[in-house]
Amino acid sequence: MGKGDQRSKKGKIHIGSYGRLRPRKASSTVAVAAAKAGAPAKKAAKKAAK
Repeated sequence: MGKGDQRSKKGKIHIGSYGRLRPRKASSTVAVAAAKAGAPAKKAAKKAAK
């Protein structure tokens, strides 16, 4: 088991793929999506306050 093994974490890192052994971080994508959704509302609120 090493860099060439697609079923190991080290192999997934070497190949650049994801799976059960190397899941993507879901919490960061949710935070980014929430930040993007809230950004236009903040700009509209600032314009309305002026």
